[in-house]
Amino acid sequence: MPASTNRQRAVGKALTMLLPRAPYADTEKIRAAANDRKLRNLPASIAVWIATVAHVRHEHTNYDTLLAEGYDRDAARFFVLDEINETLTRWRATRLLDPDDEEAE
Repeated sequence: MPASTNRQRAVGKALTMLLPRAPYADTEKIRAAANDRKLRNLPASIAVWIATVAHVRHEHTNYDTLLAEGYDRDAARFFVLDEINETLTRWRATRLLDPDDEEAE
């Protein structure tokens, strides 16, 4: 079942507020993930944040390489934290990843 129009509008607004300078190709992937059924029950702002962190982690860092090299998930996430925040900063994000943030798990 596709996301409702209200949900799509809320996700779009949250995405614009969080990532005003993110490239279109990235925002469309984040938008799709935030509207996915796994995140649909969350408020739009939280779904967009979780989708953003996951997208940046997998697409703009060496996270997957670290996992393939045998690092556990927590260690790999620790090592890519600065890369994630650098990408978010380039996109003029209004929020950065905090190492103690449980929402981005």
